[in-house]
Amino acid sequence: MIPTLSQVCTLNSPFEADVRDFAAGRCAAIEFWMTKLEAYLEKTSPAAVRKLLDASGIVAPVASYQGGILDSTGDRRREAWELFRSRLAICQELSVPTLVVAADIQEKLDTGVLRRVTDSLAEAAVLADQYDVRVALEFQAGATFVNNVQTTVALIEQVNHTHLGICLDLFHYWNGPSKFEDLQLISREKLFHVQLSDLADVPRELARDAQRILPGEGDLPVSSIVGWLRAMGYDGPVSVELMNPLLWQVPALQFGEIGVTALRQVLGLAGGAA
Repeated sequence: MIPTLSQVCTLNSPFEADVRDFAAGRCAAIEFWMTKLEAYLEKTSPAAVRKLLDASGIVAPVASYQGGILDSTGDRRREAWELFRSRLAICQELSVPTLVVAADIQEKLDTGVLRRVTDSLAEAAVLADQYDVRVALEFQAGATFVNNVQTTVALIEQVNHTHLGICLDLFHYWNGPSKFEDLQLISREKLFHVQLSDLADVPRELARDAQRILPGEGDLPVSSIVGWLRAMGYDGPVSVELMNPLLWQVPALQFGEIGVTALRQVLGLAGGAA
C-alpha cells in the first residue's frame, strides 16, 4: 500500500508548500486537490508542477475530485463536463493515473435518474480512457443513490469498463448503509483508491466531514478495513482525507509529519516494511 496525504487536509496551505512540506515530513505520495492544483496552474505550468514533484521526491497517484457529472442536466451538466474534460487533461499531462468522481446525487430516485447516472458513468469511463486516466467512483453516504458498496459495485459491473473502479472512503462507508460483508463484493482490480479518516464519539446520524480526525484516533473500524485490504493484496494508494477546519490551521510541515506517521501506524508500516 502507498501511504498518501490529501491536500484537502491542509486546505489553507499553498499548493507548493503542501508538496515540499509533505515530502519533508517523509510522505512520498500526495493526493492532489483539484481546485488547489488548478489555482496553482493559473500562475505557473504543468512543467513547473512536474519539476516541483521531482525535486521533492514525491508522486501523485490520484487527484480529487470531480462532482456534478452523473445526474446533472442542462447548463449545469455542460459546465460540469467541460470541467471534467479539463481535469482529465491536467491529470494526463501530470501523469496522475486516477481521478476521483463523487456520486453527489441529490435528485429523488426514479427510472430517469437511474438511467442518466448509468449512462453518465459509461460516458465518463470512455472519456477518461481517451486521456489514459481511471475514474474512481466514490459513493456518498448522504446521496439519494450510489450511497453504498453494493450499488456502487453493481453499477461498475454494469458499465464494465477497465477505466472505471471504486474509491472507498471510510467516512462514507461507515456513515452509509454498507456492511462489512459487502466489502467482499469489491475485487482488487476494481479498487482504485482508499481514503481513511476517523470519528470520535459522534453518532452516525450526526457525523459531518468537519468532524473527521486522523485514522486510529477514533472509533471507526480502521484496523478491520486495513486487514481486509491486506488480505486482498491491495497495493494502491491509501490516503488520509480530512476536511476539518481545526486541522486546516496546522502548518503543512507539521501535518505532513503527524499525518504520515498516523497513516503508517494504521497500515502497519511504522517499522518501514511494506
